[in-house]
Amino acid sequence: MMKRREFLTTAAAVGLGTLAAPRVLRAQGSPLKVGTYGGYFEESFRKHVFPDFTDATGIAVESIPEPTGEAWLVQLQQAARAGQAPADVSMMAQVARIRGERADLWAKLDADAMPNTENLPDHFRHGYEDGSLYGTGAVSWFISLVTNTDVYPDAPTSWTAFWDPANEDRLGLLALASNSFLLEITATCHFGGTDILATEDGVMQVLEKLSEVKPNVRLWYRDEGQFQQALETGEIPMGQYYHDVTGLAAADGKPVRSTFPEEGAVLDSGSWVVSSASDAIEASQVFIDYMAQPAIQAKLSRFVGTAPTVPRDMTDLTDEEFAAVSSDIPPILPRYDLYVDRADWVNQKWSEMVTG
Repeated sequence: MMKRREFLTTAAAVGLGTLAAPRVLRAQGSPLKVGTYGGYFEESFRKHVFPDFTDATGIAVESIPEPTGEAWLVQLQQAARAGQAPADVSMMAQVARIRGERADLWAKLDADAMPNTENLPDHFRHGYEDGSLYGTGAVSWFISLVTNTDVYPDAPTSWTAFWDPANEDRLGLLALASNSFLLEITATCHFGGTDILATEDGVMQVLEKLSEVKPNVRLWYRDEGQFQQALETGEIPMGQYYHDVTGLAAADGKPVRSTFPEEGAVLDSGSWVVSSASDAIEASQVFIDYMAQPAIQAKLSRFVGTAPTVPRDMTDLTDEEFAAVSSDIPPILPRYDLYVDRADWVNQKWSEMVTG
């Protein structure tokens, strides 16, 4: 999922700077173990985030690179059964987060001890059914509508361009239902929003409408680099891709653009959660609270390429800095529950009706 971040390594050369936070829990005993997506993310946090956190709070951090997919969730579950925590705090993709919630894997957190988390919108505050908080938005990024500017001198304004017969054999789309969020895009464009995805009958209607794009799709891609290269050459001049990566390619002189459609781009994200087997709950809460500061979120936008998880007006990002990672157009939010509750059924119907 995060392989695309390898394109952003130039940003990692810039430090994040020390930001103020309460100096509590002076470093002593074992360091706080924080897991982040392996590769670019882990490298960036280890070099530029964790040292500043330690300077601000006195809490030492051990950086833990997480394996891809849901392998980390399985490791955390197995370790928790043995009363162990490979990491205290982990950055989790949303489907894995929900699976962990269903298994009561995440520790309940004290919201009063994390006042900065009040900065986060509701979709970045995760709670159990009893209302107790167990996780918060960590980082987020957008999947937008991308085009080759040589082939498309004028930017499209709507996702409905994917259905336009004029774009036959021109699209590159992500290959999986659970990472493309094309069901949510289709529902938003043609059914007034994602509520229709709450039932299997509704999902079938959306799948039927989505299947109409098949003549326009040249590539259902899993290899992000393959699509980026084809987009840059104009071989596949339209599709869906990551807004920040496309912007960096454009800044590098490539004939590509990222557009936030009028219906909104798709906002995907990772969240902070704490293993129920952790014996460092208090220090974990200090870390999560620190990361929810608007100043920290602005720094991540500048140097890691992520969209802020707090409202724009709470940050000091310039218009240019904000546009590089986000948009004021309300986003399309994935229905992650669909890929937990009906995963096998959705994948089967997706293969039969869309990519087959």
